[in-house]
Amino acid sequence: MRFDVWAPRATTVEIELPDGRRAMRAGQGGWWSLAAPEAGHGTPYSFVLDGDGPYPDPRSRRQPEGIFGPSMVYDHARYTWSDHDWTGRDLRGSVIYELHVGTFSPEGTFAGAIERLDHLVELGVDLVEVMPVAPVPGGRNWGYDGVDLYAVNETYGGPDGFKSFVDACHGSGLGVVLDVVYNHLGPSGNFLHPFGPYLTGTQGSFWGEAVNLDGPQSDEVRRYFIENALQWLRDYHVDGLRLDAVHALHDRRATHLLAELSAEVDALACALGRPLSLIAESDLNDPRMVTPLEAGGLGMTAQWNDDLHHALHYAVSGESHGYYADFARLSALSKALTSAFVHDGGYSAFRGRAHGGSARGVPGHRFVCCLQNHDQVGNRPRGDRLPLTALKLGAGLLLTSPFTPMLFMGEEWGARSPFLFFSDHVEPSLRESEGARRAREFEGFGYVWDAPDPSSQEAFLRSKLDWNELKNEDHWSLLAWYRDLIALRKALPELSDPRLDRVSVETGPLDRWLVLWRGSLCVIVNFCPDSVTLSIPAGTVLLTSDDRVRAGQSGLLVPGQTVVIYRPVI
Repeated sequence: MRFDVWAPRATTVEIELPDGRRAMRAGQGGWWSLAAPEAGHGTPYSFVLDGDGPYPDPRSRRQPEGIFGPSMVYDHARYTWSDHDWTGRDLRGSVIYELHVGTFSPEGTFAGAIERLDHLVELGVDLVEVMPVAPVPGGRNWGYDGVDLYAVNETYGGPDGFKSFVDACHGSGLGVVLDVVYNHLGPSGNFLHPFGPYLTGTQGSFWGEAVNLDGPQSDEVRRYFIENALQWLRDYHVDGLRLDAVHALHDRRATHLLAELSAEVDALACALGRPLSLIAESDLNDPRMVTPLEAGGLGMTAQWNDDLHHALHYAVSGESHGYYADFARLSALSKALTSAFVHDGGYSAFRGRAHGGSARGVPGHRFVCCLQNHDQVGNRPRGDRLPLTALKLGAGLLLTSPFTPMLFMGEEWGARSPFLFFSDHVEPSLRESEGARRAREFEGFGYVWDAPDPSSQEAFLRSKLDWNELKNEDHWSLLAWYRDLIALRKALPELSDPRLDRVSVETGPLDRWLVLWRGSLCVIVNFCPDSVTLSIPAGTVLLTSDDRVRAGQSGLLVPGQTVVIYRPVI
């Protein structure tokens, strides 16, 4: 076994093995190495730099005792995969399902999530997006406080547990997207500073120090993150990565980290013979994010599009506080459905400036859109979800839109359990200040911040899905609606067509109703509680959320708060 570690600032580096410490040999570029033939899979180890430590390996593949314990040698080759026939899952035409491992099942583990995969198969989704799995402080966390980025949270089941989950997903025909965080590291257990200039020492975002992507000695820092991404795709057989908050990546190099990563992932996809996707979370509304490398873009497969979420949320909830104020007309939803970005260079009142650029010519599948996600639910003080009627209306538009739809766990049956922000920091100062920090983060969003203590176990337990809700007729009815919408989307090519120039929208007076045209199909959504009659050519109702839809002499009668998918005879 050969141990290698990058520590350019150290004058001595020692490795601590079960039989004692040994001096490592300095090599080129700040790398240190040591051959230890007796060490192998399962051997604990840590590093001592200039007498300080011991510290876990920055590239630790396993942390069996948590973020403050020693690393452990983990041999990827020892796991026996059963997905040899898996050829991958293309993002185009897919429906994504986002979940948090700790709250998706009662067990809160990869094994518990595997037991629920049949539900996802029957729902009809194609890709499971897993919130971050890197080790975190304590026993509960959203995952964005991760450190030891090459390892897997032992609470969920460790590296073998995650491989079993991916293997089971592939066996069920489901691809896996992993959420990774490269714009910051968690405030607890981050031992990168002693090893080298991984961080700049300046505040990069609200969440922590900026990562050193363009300063002195940043070549190795960039490789640290790129090789991490390749590990998940290659060694864990993951089909794609969702890159958290890429707008917080501070990189002034001629070749941006994302472009470099895209090129590396393209090369790996060629070697593996299956598609690999990179999905960026970006609030920049910059079409270059999803423009291919050969056309001068950053080469992301897709990006999250919050504009459609905000416009949909206003339409089904009526909320217009904070950033929703920019979307408080159905005209915003109309623009989002036909142009992807509402803010495409115009003025944003919430930001107090012009924002974004035009996405003209970008296919819709490059925009991952949702009605709910972990942020939009969990960043509300009480973690409250949309009511069932709002979900019914919103899903009717989301799942017939030209974009790549994403559902948030439990949405499909209208789960009533909240998704609260929760953490479990070990240091008393971090535990006690977490609630106040969250309140500061969302100043100006229009909320009365009365959130429960995020460090309490109760916040975590209340966020677990209650699968018994499926025994309730209202919840089961909504699930059937989601299943039918997804099945129809897959059956009718018009609904998955990503060409935005073939989408048109009509809106009614006083923002009461909206008609979305997808080729020869029309999707009618009546947002108001009263019935409306629309003059539409005679045709066939393909799917409706209300059986009282009627075709009369004066037109199609659509009851209040109803979605109709209709094919006129023209």
